[in-house]
This record gives sequence, C-alpha cells and structure tokens, in this order.
Amino acid sequence: MTGATFKDHFSKQAADYATFRPRYPQELFDYLGSIAPSRDLAWDCGTGNGQAAVGLASVFNGVIATDASERQIANAQPHETVNYRVASAENSGIGSEKIDLIMVAQALHWFDLERFYQEAGRVLKPDGVLAASAYNLLHVDEAIDAIVNRYYHEVVGPFWLPERRLVERFGDLPFPFREIDSPKFEMAADWNLNHLLGYLGTWSSTQRFIAAKGRDPLKQIRINLGAAWGAANQRRCVVWPLALRVGVKNTSRGGGLPAAG
Repeated sequence: MTGATFKDHFSKQAADYATFRPRYPQELFDYLGSIAPSRDLAWDCGTGNGQAAVGLASVFNGVIATDASERQIANAQPHETVNYRVASAENSGIGSEKIDLIMVAQALHWFDLERFYQEAGRVLKPDGVLAASAYNLLHVDEAIDAIVNRYYHEVVGPFWLPERRLVERFGDLPFPFREIDSPKFEMAADWNLNHLLGYLGTWSSTQRFIAAKGRDPLKQIRINLGAAWGAANQRRCVVWPLALRVGVKNTSRGGGLPAAG
C-alpha cells in the first residue's frame, strides 16, 4: 500500500523483529528454486527483516527485496546479491516479466490483494511462481503452548487487527493463480525463555496493547511462563508449522491478474 494507505505495524519494533523472528528452513528455498522457471531473479515482497530474502539468495542468482517500511529495510540482513528497496507490494517498481518467483512470507494478509495480484501477474515471467507462506501459533510443550495460546486469544486478542486474523484462515484467502500442491514445511528454533518473550514482544497486538494501555501485557504471563519453562537459560525446541500456498502464473491472458486455478 502506498503513501497514507500503508499500514505500518512493525517499524517501531523493527530491530527486535530482526532479532527474535524464527528462521525459514533451507529446504523451503530449495523447493522454491526447483519449481521456478529459472533461478535468475526472485522478488521477496514484504521482506521485513530480510530473512526470506537471504534464504532466496542461496538459490537464486539475484533477489529484489521490498518493504514499505523504511525502518524494516534499514534493519534488514545485508547480502551481496539482495537488492533491498523501499516499495509497496502493489507498486513495486519492478519491470514487467522480470521475476521467476515471488515470495510473500508472513505478509500477504496485509496487502491490498486485488492490486497486489495484478502487480504479481505483471512482473512474473511466463510460468513464473508466486509462493505465499504464513505461520501462527508455536509449539513447545502442552503447558507452554497453553500459556502462549491464552496470551494470543485473551490477553492481546482484542488488539489483533482484522488483517492479522486472516492468518488463521490463510487457506481461504483469494489466490487467483493456478495453485499446485506443495510439501509440508516447518520452522524451528532453539530458544531460551528470553528469546520467546522477545518474540512475543514483536507481535503487533503486543505493541498495540502497550500503545493503548501504557503497560507491558507480557507481565500477565511472565511468572506462569517462567514456571512452565524452567531455568530461564534452558534451551527448548520451538516449532511453527508453515502454511504454504504456491501458484503458477496463467499466461493465457498475457499477464495481469492470472485466472483462478
């Protein structure tokens, strides 16, 4: 979204976002490279801290990574073959039919979908691929999961924006490309308690709670979460199942918005 219509929910915590967000598995990028028409150029749209862009750079010869937030771009992970730009998803500034693969990692729900799909259809090469991924609640163990779930639904639940709720029904979002089945992937991190708390602090709902009430909502779960976790420096495996939707550009209409598949 451009200008005043861009809803910036992450610039304030951009540095923490870069530090505390989980990493995508290399297997995901290897798979995306295997289904692209070539490996010349990928576009990471809504790049945030750049972690997906760097992953794509391990497979593609070049990557354009865009985000409408200047602060997110300023905090993105540098890489010699990643070209970071401040640009909206709906107006990328990329030339027509230049891109082999577009990746949208944990960002599709924030876009003006109709305009973004038009832009995606324009910049993708014939048989180019759009891959959109999302993740929601994490898994550690039953006790920790229950506390995090209560935080998500009850403590900061009222502060989730409607767009973010779309992650919960990611599979139902419009996706007007020829959709193909894809393998299952997950993200995993080896974290201590402070890592987990830092991650929860990056949630847009946490930041909106703080802005509205002037206090940290994590205080409501910190003691119980600490008791369930054990020693604060104890490292645990944290897992996020990934939802992945993959579609191929329909070339029958010569670009623009692809036909539904």
